[in-house]
Amino acid sequence: MTLRRSTTLAAGIIAISIALLTGHGALAEDRDTVAETKENAVRAVAQPKPVPEKVASVNGVAISGEELVREYGIYLQRTGQPGQTVPAAQQDQIRAQILDGLIDQELLYQESRKLGIQIQSQSVNDQLDAIKQRYPGEAEFKQALDSMQMTEIEVKKHIERGLAIKEVIDREVASNIVVDEAESRTFYDNNPQFFTRPERVKASHILIKVDPAASEADKKAAREKIEGLQRQVKSGTDFADLARTKSEGPSSAQGGDLGFFQRGQMVKPFEDAAFAMEKDQLSDIVETRFGYHLIKVTEKEPEKKFSYEEVKERLAARLKQDRVEKEARTYIDTLKKGAKIEKFL
Repeated sequence: MTLRRSTTLAAGIIAISIALLTGHGALAEDRDTVAETKENAVRAVAQPKPVPEKVASVNGVAISGEELVREYGIYLQRTGQPGQTVPAAQQDQIRAQILDGLIDQELLYQESRKLGIQIQSQSVNDQLDAIKQRYPGEAEFKQALDSMQMTEIEVKKHIERGLAIKEVIDREVASNIVVDEAESRTFYDNNPQFFTRPERVKASHILIKVDPAASEADKKAAREKIEGLQRQVKSGTDFADLARTKSEGPSSAQGGDLGFFQRGQMVKPFEDAAFAMEKDQLSDIVETRFGYHLIKVTEKEPEKKFSYEEVKERLAARLKQDRVEKEARTYIDTLKKGAKIEKFL
């Protein structure tokens, strides 16, 4: 299964904010429909609870309810729940966590002012351009702005704050952290499970959707349709071309390509068939809860243990990032001790 980075505007903004350093957020990842193995536990049950006009104050600087609501909406986008609401108790918990994150960010931004950190307009524009490049065109970017009720000026303000906050963390925390060779090597030797890639396959599929509760007539029609496509592939029609024009799955635009996946990432009947196949083999018709599939395995890779030399640079960077996150939390807690913080939520 391929995991593609979200192209939401929210992800672009959050990626350069302190949220990633202090554990208040993570980028959403898109999944192909066939790879969904868990049901969404969140259900729409009520309208979002109202919030006061001012939800907090940090050294006299107000954090508005509007900002909290906006960040709450971004959270729902990140977690794949746009347009949904959550149970009242869970709303309270999520909003409290988001508010804590906003307070942390305000503290860090105020500290950036004290440290005299200035972000050049070109740096902001470069980040904005990078976000825009995630969209097919200007119209789609504007549509994303509209969906979050944000203007481009507001986006640039978020970017400027995010870069200033990052500079504080880089200067006051990250610059003091060094991961030496011995630390990296010890972690590698003691955690072999992190450096072993399980057996995986790369496959494409053609999907004809049918609901498990569909009538026998509908199931028969779908079965006949996939059987017709199977005959076309066997007679020499290009699999990718058929997937692009006939598949009813999200991967049709990629010619049915699902990328590499390992066991546990696909629904079981699909997984069992794919891992039992040889490279370039076409499956029989496979039935899952999504419908009927034709699968073609394009690559197979056995389990692989990565050597220390292969991973040492990324490992050192990851170990440093983990320590930065921990030390950033301590640094923020220190700033809080000297701050006047009020919550009204």
